[in-house]
Amino acid sequence: MTVTREALSSAPSLVLTPAVVAHRGASGHRPEHTLEAYRTAIRMGVDDIELDLVATRDGVLVARHDLELSTTTDVARRAELAHLRRTLTVDGVAQRGWFVQDFTLAELKTLATRERMPGTRPGNTAYDGAEGVPTLTEVLAMVGAESARRGRPVGVLLELKHATHHDRIGLPLDVPLLRELSRHGLDHPWARVTLMSFETRILRRLAGRTRLPIVQLIETRQRHPADLVAAGDPRTYGDLLTPDGLAWVDDYADGIGPHTSLVLPRDGRGAIDAPSTVVRDAHRRGLTVHAWTVRGENRFLPTNLRSGAAPDALGDMAGEVRALLAAGVDGVITDHPEMALAALRESVATVGR
Repeated sequence: MTVTREALSSAPSLVLTPAVVAHRGASGHRPEHTLEAYRTAIRMGVDDIELDLVATRDGVLVARHDLELSTTTDVARRAELAHLRRTLTVDGVAQRGWFVQDFTLAELKTLATRERMPGTRPGNTAYDGAEGVPTLTEVLAMVGAESARRGRPVGVLLELKHATHHDRIGLPLDVPLLRELSRHGLDHPWARVTLMSFETRILRRLAGRTRLPIVQLIETRQRHPADLVAAGDPRTYGDLLTPDGLAWVDDYADGIGPHTSLVLPRDGRGAIDAPSTVVRDAHRRGLTVHAWTVRGENRFLPTNLRSGAAPDALGDMAGEVRALLAAGVDGVITDHPEMALAALRESVATVGR
């Protein structure tokens, strides 16, 4: 797929240069949500790192995508923690395992992290056991130090996970979040911190308490935000992308974060062609657009951008990035930031000619 100068200029981004955001750090190269995954991404030159936040039993925010710990830590091998294994229903889905909310920070800190997808990313397993689960405080301190060392500010996109569930169990995420941001002097609009969630209620709450930019994440059209389900509201993510839905989002958010398939719809063969109107519609309301998640392996790419038949081989991820940039996105959230940065540089150079 070739992106022409005309295609890029026909759907301009709202920002001067679209951002490359490292999804859970450089998770294509290191186990996700480890300090070294974030540092690796920063060394590659990313604009921002993205991390997911959940709360421990004693109310400390830590960087984990899931509440359940066995896929990304060694908890299942820890006999002394076997008594904490149980079945828990989160956002309507029952799962058996070990959950962050059942651990104090001290207990959680005894665990070692490991690669989530060892079959797909076997090289990452070389770093299994090398680190523990980082707290938000530790990540913010590291980002501050790396920004100072490299002489450039690195942004942080903070995603609040399972916010309604945390509210229900008495561990609201926004209270420790705002406290930690204030403690680090990051509670002002130019702090390079963005707050995100798939749930609307936590973001609407935050909009009244902070001036930091807010991004409403958008899943596939048929799915429902967990907080709206809990409130008996029948709206889907697709409803949030209608003119009325975007107007509602615009009341509390500064941008949206749609799944890549909402920007670049896939046909019956799984291939992409022309972009949807999602970026254009959001931009008309002044909402930025950060698309997620771009990954390099064939299994995650559109069929027309895959290289060979091996599902875990790297395909033409740059082609997907170029197509997203041509659609006018303001940011690309990716597991392989070095590929996205190269595609961005190429696209900028093409436009400049």
